[in-house]
Order: sequence, then structure tokens, then C-alpha cells
Amino acid sequence: MKILLLGTGGYHPSEIRHTACMMLPEAGIILDAGTAMFRARKHLQTNSLDIFLTHTHLDHVVGLTFLFDILRDDQMTMRRLDHLRVHGDHKKLDAVRQHMFSEHLFPALPPIEWVDLNGPVLLAKQTTITPFPLTHPGGCIGYRLDWPDRSMAYVTDTTADIEADYVDAIQGVDLLLHECYLPDGAEDRAQLAGHSCLTPVVQVAKRANVGRLILIHINALAPTDAPVDMERARSIFPNTRLSVDQMEVILEATTSD
Repeated sequence: MKILLLGTGGYHPSEIRHTACMMLPEAGIILDAGTAMFRARKHLQTNSLDIFLTHTHLDHVVGLTFLFDILRDDQMTMRRLDHLRVHGDHKKLDAVRQHMFSEHLFPALPPIEWVDLNGPVLLAKQTTITPFPLTHPGGCIGYRLDWPDRSMAYVTDTTADIEADYVDAIQGVDLLLHECYLPDGAEDRAQLAGHSCLTPVVQVAKRANVGRLILIHINALAPTDAPVDMERARSIFPNTRLSVDQMEVILEATTSD
């Protein structure tokens, strides 16, 4: 199972990072629709597309307005999908429909079916997607994705804490994508903004006994060569990587003895 980290930044894009958008092409799944959403067009493999939103701050949803071009093939003909669904909290979906797709801001509504999340979602290829609440101004949702032989979790826009309720929801996943917007030393800012510093993130990965950790939702203003202290991160949780835009991650099947 291939996971494409199309956009790994937060708040606004930079010269090297677009904002949050993760894609599983074989499963027809996209997690968040930030400014990197335009990159999804060349990776579409399925006759359906399910987009799961964590919340509706603009850096996570503006890419929904790119859908008309994303759905065009190489001949610029609109692809006919069996369905195009956007999943999320119903109040936040209403806000997107009413405001971002207001005729005063955007001229047309893509052919979206809006789906209110009220529990686990079952999709093709034996995929189960389970939402869980995160603490963030205005509210946010994390996702756990399970298949019979592998699992992953996507956690963004929250303040990492080993005592947080979401740690139970991500226990034992093979791969954790977790935001790391701030370096250590910015804890007050993290609490105020609802974001995470480095050390608590890697401590969460260790506490949850995950297989691998990839740091996402990086601050666009951070130094490009070392946005966070990776030596510190790996001293706590060795299997930690820093994401870059368009990184491809293979989620291998796990085997049991």
C-alpha cells in the first residue's frame, strides 16, 4: 500500500512545502485537502474518491476548490467517478458548502457528496477508517486506517501529550503520521495554537507502540535544513523520519508468527 505525502506543511505553503494532503491512490483515499491537492490529479487510480477532512481551517480544505482540474484526464475531459465523497463533521462540512463555495468566493460547486462522520467508515479493499477527536481550536478529528494486515493513523493539528485520549486510538499502528509544527521550547505557543512540539510527539509514538513515525505539518517558516532536532527525536523513538513533499511511503503487510 503506497501513501503519498503530497503536502507536508501547515498554515501556508512555502517554496518547498504545500499544506496538508495525504493520498492512498490504490484505495482512492485522500486525507485533508490543502494546497498540495492539485498534485493528486496524476495519481488517481480508482473510479471513486473519498476525501476525509480533519477540520476546515483553510490550509486543510482550500484544495477542494481545485477538484474541477483534478478530475480532468490528460485530454482535459472530466473523469466520471462512481462517487466523489467528502467526509467530516457535519457542522464543518456545512461551513465549507456555505462559505468557501459561496458564489461570492467560488463560481461553482464540484460534484461532491457530503458525508457526516458518525462512526467508522467501511470502504473497498477491506478498509476501515475510524475517526477520533483531537484537541484544537474549533475542533479536529484524527483518523485510524485499518486493513486485515496493516494499519496507520493520521494525527494533525493537536497538542501532543502522552496522556491525551487519542493515544489509545492509535495504539499499535504500523505507521503514524503526526504533526510537528513547532520545535522544543515553544510549548506555550503550542498550547495556545493547538499544535505540537517535537519531544511530546515522539513520546506519543513510543507510548502508543507504533511501528514508524513520520513528522508532518511542518512550519513553513522553519529552517529548511533542520526544522526540528531529528537527533533528539531518534534518541527517544529511533524509527522517526521527517517528511518532505511528495514523499512516497510503503505500508507493508505485517506478518504474524
